[in-house]
Parts: sequence; C-alpha cells; structure tokens
Amino acid sequence: MEITHRAVDYQYRVEVCFMPGQYPLYAQDMGIVVVIDVLRATSAMVAAFENGIDRIIPVATVEEARPYIGREGFIAAAERNGEVVEGFAYGNSPLAYVGEDLRGKTIVMTTTNGTRAISLAKDARMLVIGSFLNLSALSEWLVKQNDNILLLCSGWKDKFNLEDSMFAGAVMERLLESGKFGVEEDSSIAAKYMFMSGRDNYMSILKAAPRRRRIEQLQLLPDVKYCLTPDQSTMIPVLRNGELVLLDTTVE
Repeated sequence: MEITHRAVDYQYRVEVCFMPGQYPLYAQDMGIVVVIDVLRATSAMVAAFENGIDRIIPVATVEEARPYIGREGFIAAAERNGEVVEGFAYGNSPLAYVGEDLRGKTIVMTTTNGTRAISLAKDARMLVIGSFLNLSALSEWLVKQNDNILLLCSGWKDKFNLEDSMFAGAVMERLLESGKFGVEEDSSIAAKYMFMSGRDNYMSILKAAPRRRRIEQLQLLPDVKYCLTPDQSTMIPVLRNGELVLLDTTVE
C-alpha cells in the first residue's frame, strides 16, 4: 500500500519527536511545539480547562509543588510512576477534574513525563498542549497556522510509548491532508503508520503493551478510556510566561 507523506509543494513541515531526549535534534526551525502526554498529564490539563481552571503552572519537581498544598485558590498536583505523590490530593488523573467547578483556581502540577517535556520546550516560539480530548480542535487550529510544527511526545521516562506516538500520527494525518504541510523525518512517517494501524480502536494500542498490567494494578482503566476518547473538549492550553492558559483561537 502506497501512502503519500508529503505534498508536492508544501509550505511548512510537521514532524514527530518520539522522546524528549531527542528534542534538540528536532527543535531547529520549529515554530510551534505540541507537547503530548496522553496518559495522562496533557489529558488532565485539557480536562481542567474544560472545567474552568484559570491557569496551570507546570513545575519540574515535587518540592516546587508542595508549598501549594492547602493554599487558597490553588490545587497542588504531583504524580510519579503513575501514582499520586504522598501528601497530595491530586496527581495527573483527568477524572479528578471532571464535573468540578474550577473557576478562579490555579493548578500547580508536576508529573513524571509531561511537565518535563514542557520544560524542555518552553523556549519554543509557541507551545500548546495536545491530547485525544482536544484532537479535532487542536488539529483545525494547527492547520490554520503558518509555521513549522513539532509534535513532541513525552514518552515514558524518556522512552518511546505507543499512545503519544499514535496521537501524533492522528494529528499528522490531518495536517498532511490539508496539503499545506509535508514531512522530512522517518519518525513522522512511522507515527502516521501507527495511527493507521489502530485508528479503529484506540484501546487496542494498550492490549499488547507491557504497561497494561501496571495500569490494571493501579486501577487506571477508567482514566485510560477517558484519555483515549477523542473530542471531548475544544480547549487548547498554551504556555505564556511559564504558565498554561487558554488559547484564544479567534485571534491566533
């Protein structure tokens, strides 16, 4: 089966970086970086904005988040190895924010993978947050942008993971279909193939994954099902001065 991966006269590039450690190899000439951590940090971020949060401050360490525990107007969230850090009420579960009225509040969040990827790419011209939850809204906005785009997968402890890569492939397919974008990296082509192989059943990507047992042990299947359900939100978080706020798509 032959697949066209690039428009003949494309204007901009869209590429996929599978792991944060490879980010410096891809960053040059990339104007917009989409940080992806499907399970579960970027999904939690989109869910929080969907439920009214004002802003999210991503921090690198648990120690930076700890002073915000119990502080009025703040939610302190910390996750390591898939679990809520001791002393915190929140980790990186998006379901913790669903149905809550978060208006006027700020989340200070640190996670194993997602917030690290944000920190690495914080100097990009623009950094936005992607998840299956905002897949269509994000893709439609990206297609309108006149810039090169890098889809940065957070992975798992700087290793490749399936769900981030498949999501990147889903976004890539939509951007390539526009005819405005092309690819030059093998990783980008691979991401599209991965998406095509599992597009009819996103949950299938975890059936063969060794992490499935850990997900079951931690009773995270409800989170996983939520995170792999597309288009539950039109919210696109964007990094501004070290804080994630809601992107106004009417002016950008």
